[in-house]
Amino acid sequence: MTKFMPSVTVLPISDIAVLPDRLRPVSAATTAVLRQVIGDFGFTVPVLVRRTRKGFVLIDGANRLAVMTALGQTTIPVVAITCRDDEARALEASQNLAGAGMTPVDDAIFLAAYSAAYGEMHPETRAGIAGGLARQGLATELSSFAETIAEKRAMTVRQVRKIARAGRSISREDADRLRGSPRKVTLDDLLTVAKIGDADERGAVVAALAAGKKAAAARKAYLAAKNGLSPAIKDPVDEGFTALRVLWNRVPKRARRRFAEHFAADLRELIGGAGGEGRA
Repeated sequence: MTKFMPSVTVLPISDIAVLPDRLRPVSAATTAVLRQVIGDFGFTVPVLVRRTRKGFVLIDGANRLAVMTALGQTTIPVVAITCRDDEARALEASQNLAGAGMTPVDDAIFLAAYSAAYGEMHPETRAGIAGGLARQGLATELSSFAETIAEKRAMTVRQVRKIARAGRSISREDADRLRGSPRKVTLDDLLTVAKIGDADERGAVVAALAAGKKAAAARKAYLAAKNGLSPAIKDPVDEGFTALRVLWNRVPKRARRRFAEHFAADLRELIGGAGGEGRA
């Protein structure tokens, strides 16, 4: 059972342990903003720590702790609690999910961690016994959390659950690689990963994502290679012609006439220079 101390207290920063298995590393961008805010307004939000037999362990506030350390502070305001390991992990995940500034990758990792911790806290939920969940009121509780996250992220509850499933299939090492991808990993990318059941295929797609490719394209390429097929080479000229033809057929005749009048000189030059090449 989680127990809070009656009020905010102050602890020496050196007394607070930061464990290496935290779900997300300290962000340089976040600490830069926090440094400015703390410089302007002071330290206003205490960090959350857990009291254990070996001392205090950080649950939430790694970026704030890093900034205060960098500023040369030796103490920091904290809210201290006593709780179990699973409760600490659930708190770490939920505190971050409730805030803003999370990437889809972080959402996946934290949602997966929260689901796993919730399962440890309530073992009956892992059995999938609907009647038992209903009697305990836990099905509603977990569903409400998913609904809250869905509303904050402007997505559906089904998408939240799929992202959590994707997060469970991504290792800590893969998560760090995805965070460093030259192309931002999107919600669609993670929903694609969530559909993949084969471990080798999922690993190949995650590696491609880390290299900056889209998940859907990476999965298509993987399956083509696995089946001994060569992926089709797209011709940009053919693709462009097809797109223009589709649009041309969709717009009203008056719009086409205005377009032809506006680009008459360009069209004459293109047709004359191509010698009629490419006419349909």
